[in-house]
Amino acid sequence: MIKNISNLGDAALYCDFGNEVNQEVNSKVIKYFKNIKEKEIEGITNLTPSYNKLIISFDLNLTNFNNLKKIIENLELNELEKIKSNKIKIPICCDKEFALDIKKLEKKLKMSEEKIYERFFSKEYFCYMTGFIAGLPFLGDLDESLKSRRLETPRVKIPKGSVGIAEQFCNIYTFESPGGWNIIGNTPTNIFDKKNELKPNLINPGDTLVFEQISIDQFEKHNG
Repeated sequence: MIKNISNLGDAALYCDFGNEVNQEVNSKVIKYFKNIKEKEIEGITNLTPSYNKLIISFDLNLTNFNNLKKIIENLELNELEKIKSNKIKIPICCDKEFALDIKKLEKKLKMSEEKIYERFFSKEYFCYMTGFIAGLPFLGDLDESLKSRRLETPRVKIPKGSVGIAEQFCNIYTFESPGGWNIIGNTPTNIFDKKNELKPNLINPGDTLVFEQISIDQFEKHNG
């Protein structure tokens, strides 16, 4: 499943699953990530999964590259199959005050606003990874017809809860931050809870999502 394991600096393994970005490859990354995390292998200090790579950081005082490489290579793959993901429903309000880039997308995609949302809400999304800012999920895969480039000039501030699309992915901004994704709505759901030390992320790698469109009244009621 792992194509190659190499050194990354003095105290990390770089596990390469190939160059493709799709659910099949990413599922393998996530299975290793979750299984290694559950095993609590001595010396490992951090695990960082991405679309098709997994970085395993370790403490040189407790282990070394060769020892960890051997452990990873000999993981029982049948154990990984037992790990299941969650299916989550996320409400989104697409009122004009939240859909900052819908008019630009109409021009970019040569498609009506109604058709854009129809195709967006008809899909089920897969969480490939989280990152950039705490808990921000990278979700795929968009309908082919909705793929578009990021903004030429990124915004300095994107409101918390904003839902954006770019290329083949969708994301949800967990905090106000800079960003260049095309914003199509906002969710009142708190995606990252820093007060929950054990499980701060609502959405984790391997989870699947469906989005549900809500009205501005429903949005305000949720936040009220």
